[in-house]
Amino acid sequence: MKKYRNTIEFEVYGTYALFSDPVMRVGGEKTSYHIPTYEALKGIVESVYWKPTIMWIVDAVRIMKPIQTETKGIRPIAYNGGNELAYYTYLKDVCYQVRAHFEFNMNHPELEQDRNENKHYNIARRMVERGGRRDIFLGTRECQAFVEPCVFGEGDSYYDTMSGEVEYGFMYHGITYADEAILPEDQNKMTVRFWKPVMKKGGIIEFTRPEECVQKRHIREMQRRVFGEGNFTGLKEFVDEEVDE
Repeated sequence: MKKYRNTIEFEVYGTYALFSDPVMRVGGEKTSYHIPTYEALKGIVESVYWKPTIMWIVDAVRIMKPIQTETKGIRPIAYNGGNELAYYTYLKDVCYQVRAHFEFNMNHPELEQDRNENKHYNIARRMVERGGRRDIFLGTRECQAFVEPCVFGEGDSYYDTMSGEVEYGFMYHGITYADEAILPEDQNKMTVRFWKPVMKKGGIIEFTRPEECVQKRHIREMQRRVFGEGNFTGLKEFVDEEVDE
């Protein structure tokens, strides 16, 4: 597995996780996939550190603990005045190692001055050490989580001794927004992606890059945001001595 020079690695863990399968939401109830989705992990990385100048690519995840589920009765907010009970199926006692790297977002030429790889890498590394800039959660807001630095592949995983591979079939990968569209056919569109993940020995799942997902669907037209002095302070946020350490 290739490791990029701006790669960050961290461990994220929590009591519960809910990576919702969209197909299971029809009846108002939620059931988690057995493994985290690319989109959920990308959201965690962006909670650690995000700037519109860069876009994060999640390379791999390592499942550290046995996959367990727990069903809970939940009373969702009933806007029609009812008193309904829904059942959510969560993953229980989860821990993952994550490896990701960033690339410059070429859809934002107005942010060219902010393309300082050393700056963004050092900030991202420090934010991992501090547990992230924003709240971390595993798939949904009620599943709070914590982030700590780690070395991807070190430590014991429950799946270190498993033989063969586990295929999870057709699964939601994530959404490509207009801001991060790379392929010409995805420009100015919101695109939902799908793939077929495989967990290998050690609990490792290597992700397909978003633009390499063959199975996808355009949801709607969407225009990219334009950043500048009025809505982006990153160009003047850090001085040289703070980013070159």
